[in-house]
Amino acid sequence: MGDVVTPDVRSRMMSGIRGKNTGPELIVRRQLHELGFRYRLHVRELPGKPDLVFPRYGAVVFVHGCFWHGHDCQLFKWPTTRTSFWKAKIEGNRSTDLRNAVALRSSGWRVGIVWECALKGRGRRPEHDVAARCAQWLRSSRKDIEIKGT
Repeated sequence: MGDVVTPDVRSRMMSGIRGKNTGPELIVRRQLHELGFRYRLHVRELPGKPDLVFPRYGAVVFVHGCFWHGHDCQLFKWPTTRTSFWKAKIEGNRSTDLRNAVALRSSGWRVGIVWECALKGRGRRPEHDVAARCAQWLRSSRKDIEIKGT
């Protein structure tokens, strides 16, 4: 089935999607702030400009959108139009994510990923549960955490 809107409309819609301050990111920020965590936002000097940087804990957190980062969950579906473009775009995003995580770890940072599906959709978790898992990880010495929907 083809797209239900014209290519110009679709282009305008897609260009309006933000990369920073997304709904899931704001949820994580608000919840962690309420738990007493303080952080820096989108630090340009770090690989990948992590969404949240916790210098005190030597940790960064990325809040990834399931579509844009190609997460294998119920929220991700390969587009049926311009498939070669989208495959290259999403695979490129995955490669960049991996490269950034490796660079951060080699610099001594711990890396956390919160997937959009942990906060949206059928498999979402309670917001306080996601925040509690992040908080527990931040206070621990574990290197990585990945929080996704059920």
